[in-house]
Amino acid sequence: MRGPAKGIWYHAYVVLDIFSRYVVGWRVELIEDGQLAADLVQDIVADTGGHPPGYLHADGGAAMTSKALASMLVDMDITRSHSRPHTSNDNPFSEAQFKTMKYTSDYPDRFASVNEARTWMEGFTAYYNHEHRHSGIGYHTPASVHYGTAGAVRDQRQATLNRAYGAHPERFARRPAAPPLPAKAAINDPAKRAKAPIH
Repeated sequence: MRGPAKGIWYHAYVVLDIFSRYVVGWRVELIEDGQLAADLVQDIVADTGGHPPGYLHADGGAAMTSKALASMLVDMDITRSHSRPHTSNDNPFSEAQFKTMKYTSDYPDRFASVNEARTWMEGFTAYYNHEHRHSGIGYHTPASVHYGTAGAVRDQRQATLNRAYGAHPERFARRPAAPPLPAKAAINDPAKRAKAPIH
């Protein structure tokens, strides 16, 4: 996030649940630092009832590969995952979230201060979690998938499509179906790695 002058940058730390695309935690800081990343993950685990995830996929940045974060993950029994082989875009889920962020109509060319960047990020995260309909999760909001309401929403959509089809079937080439709900999401899928042959 560009600051008020050339060479000044603010660093956005964002943690996503890759299944729902829900932003479970974020912070904007003046520096990229492993302890700040570790503190963010600890805060998220505490805020979600003290249940750490089994895996954390991180990019290759200094904060994400730091000893502070690595030690904390070991202590919490969270397996670290990093870049996928032969893939320049090592986390398509977070890359998509950052692209949505940067192409939002009110994303400023520069932020006047770190507090302005934090205020903007707070508003964007609320929009992204609760209003943005994501094609990768059947055009549901991340919050709907994360909190388990997407099934009921899909049923309502299907009922509406069924009524439209029943009233005017001639308008449709085939019976319409609401987009399916996501079934699985993985990066460096542990199940596939376990089955991979050893050379």
